[in-house]
Amino acid sequence: MKALLLVGVIAFSTGVAPMLASEAGGEWRQLFNGRNLDGWLVKIHGHEVGDNYRDTYRVADGVLQVRYDRYDEGGFGERYGHLFYEKPFSSYDLAVEYRFVGDLMPSAPGYARLNSGVMLHAQDPRRMPRGQNWPISIEFQFLAGLPDGNPRATGNVCTPGTHVWYDGKLREDHILPSSGPTFAPDEWVRIEAQVRGDEITHFVNGEEVLHYSKPVIGGPIVDGYDPAEYIEGKPLTSGYIALQAEGNAIDFRKVEVRELPIE
Repeated sequence: MKALLLVGVIAFSTGVAPMLASEAGGEWRQLFNGRNLDGWLVKIHGHEVGDNYRDTYRVADGVLQVRYDRYDEGGFGERYGHLFYEKPFSSYDLAVEYRFVGDLMPSAPGYARLNSGVMLHAQDPRRMPRGQNWPISIEFQFLAGLPDGNPRATGNVCTPGTHVWYDGKLREDHILPSSGPTFAPDEWVRIEAQVRGDEITHFVNGEEVLHYSKPVIGGPIVDGYDPAEYIEGKPLTSGYIALQAEGNAIDFRKVEVRELPIE
C-alpha cells in the first residue's frame, strides 16, 4: 500500500494519469452496512445535527434512500440535507454507487432536479449551526439527463465555501465542469474519488473525468456558519464524507472506502 501511494505521488508530479482507485489493490471497507444508518450523522438545514426530519434518509431493501414522501406538500423549505460518515479521512479512495429515483419534490429549487452529490473534506457536522445551509466542503456532483436532451455531465466539482486549484491557477468558480457522460435518471452509476490529501481525482464508471488540487476555504454559497469554522485561505487536506439530499429522491446501494497510510 505504501508503494502504491508513492506511485500516485509520482504520477501527479510527472503528469501521468492517476491509477483508477479500484485498480490500486487492497480491501474496500463498506461504510453503509445495508441495514441501518449506524455510523452516520444527519444534518439538515434548519434542524439540529441528528434530527433526521421526516426520515429524509432511510434504509429499505438494503439500499440507503433519500425520500420526501413524508414531507408536507410544499414543505421542502430549503431543508438541504447531508448524511456524514462519523469519522474524517485524509488519504483514501472512495466509491459510491447511486441512481436517481422519481422527480424533484415540487417545492424544492429547480436546479436540484436530478442533482445530488457526495461532499469531500467536509467540516464536522457537529460544528454546523442549525441555520447553516451547506457544509464547508468540496462536492463531487451527481447529475442525470433532463428531457431537453442537452448534455449534463456527472463528476463536476462544486465548491461551497471553498476554492480549488485547476488548470494551473486558483479558481473561484462555484462549479468546474468534468468530462463525464450524461446518464439516464434511473441508471446505476459508480463514481470513485481518489483523494490524496490536497490532490483529488474524479472517476465515473472507471474513466477519469476531472483532477484538481490544493482546496482552501473561501468564497460564498455557504450561509449561517460559525465564523470560527470559516478561516479564509485555510488548506483542506482532510475532512468528512457526506451524502447530499437537495430535493430529488436518490438511492445509494454502496458506499465504500479504502484508506491509505501516511508516513
